[in-house]
Amino acid sequence: MLDLDTAWSADEGIARATELFTATYGHAPDGVWASPGRVNVIGEHIDYNGGYCLPIALPHRTYVAARRRDDRQVRMVTDFQADQPWKGSLDDLAPGGLDGWAAYAGGPVWALRQDGVEVPGLDLAIASCVPVGAGLSSSAAIECAVGLAAAELADRPLGENPEDRAQLAALCVRAENEVAGAPTGGLDQAASLRTQDGHALLLDCAANAVEHIPFDMSAHGLCLLVADSRASHALGDGQYGARRAHCEQAAELLGVKSLRETADATDPSQLDEVLATLPEDVLRRRVRHVLTETWRVQDFVAALREERFEEAGELLSASHASLRDDYEVSVKETDVLVDAALAAGALGSRITGGGFGGSVIALVRADQADQIGQAMAAAAQQHGTPEPQLHLATAAAPGQRMA
Repeated sequence: MLDLDTAWSADEGIARATELFTATYGHAPDGVWASPGRVNVIGEHIDYNGGYCLPIALPHRTYVAARRRDDRQVRMVTDFQADQPWKGSLDDLAPGGLDGWAAYAGGPVWALRQDGVEVPGLDLAIASCVPVGAGLSSSAAIECAVGLAAAELADRPLGENPEDRAQLAALCVRAENEVAGAPTGGLDQAASLRTQDGHALLLDCAANAVEHIPFDMSAHGLCLLVADSRASHALGDGQYGARRAHCEQAAELLGVKSLRETADATDPSQLDEVLATLPEDVLRRRVRHVLTETWRVQDFVAALREERFEEAGELLSASHASLRDDYEVSVKETDVLVDAALAAGALGSRITGGGFGGSVIALVRADQADQIGQAMAAAAQQHGTPEPQLHLATAAAPGQRMA
């Protein structure tokens, strides 16, 4: 049997963050906050195009133990670099002043202060079971957990109602864009802060509106298997930004503010006509992915509502083909896992996250999860790619104060 239960319990996460905090700073924290990683079920590279996405929050969380200081100093430590704590002042938390993990941890404090929240000096200790570099948004989990902690310690809690959560998600997006230098959209932060337990989040990125879609696969004898390909995944290496630039160029040529406008104004029968107006093949392929993926999300949600799960699986596989061929964000390691999952009986499978490595998901019958996971591992060995790390993805709760 495969060991698929890799998330910490709440008690374990709280204990790990608290122990790291106490060992580093010599006193107890004021509290512990946590925010989850996410899996995007479908709707990839759509957030910055104004389309629809459908993420779920994972049970895998980043825990932040925090304490307010009486001065302007900030100290931060993380469990994967416990011997290299970061020290500085509030003034150092700014674009150009941070790099690595510290940019994701310090960025939300800067964004809150830019928004008028008087965040004090802080001591922070970060412990996480969200796999790093797996396309499961470990970065947004850090940002959102720190954001929740910093806002509450500034006496301006932003986790108490949907409007405040939307505000904090937007601030964390700004932090990632301007401090960490990753030109991402709003999918990850919305999934970490605006989801509901047992539901997927239908995120309308044009209107910044959300709808909660029931997503209890176990009730239907199904589960969502996540396989971390162990291939390097990074959003700050220029490839992600290049895809976004392609979309912006295409939108300008089509005379729209975002490609969502084109998706809303057309249907699949008009796709070739739209693409024919673009001058370059690379732009045509990027736009074909964005338009068809936007339509696929809508079709997938309809299939979920009507319990047409085989059709939902086919839409996942079509999404992967589009990401592989038109958007060119898949790699050998992820293609091997998708092909193996489908060959072993998965209803559907695709790469998830920004791409260029990371994870794949597979919608599988629960009694076949072990068999399909083993087939994915065997295929990786056969092709000389890393052995995948496997998880079960269940729709979990959003970020919140834990202790």
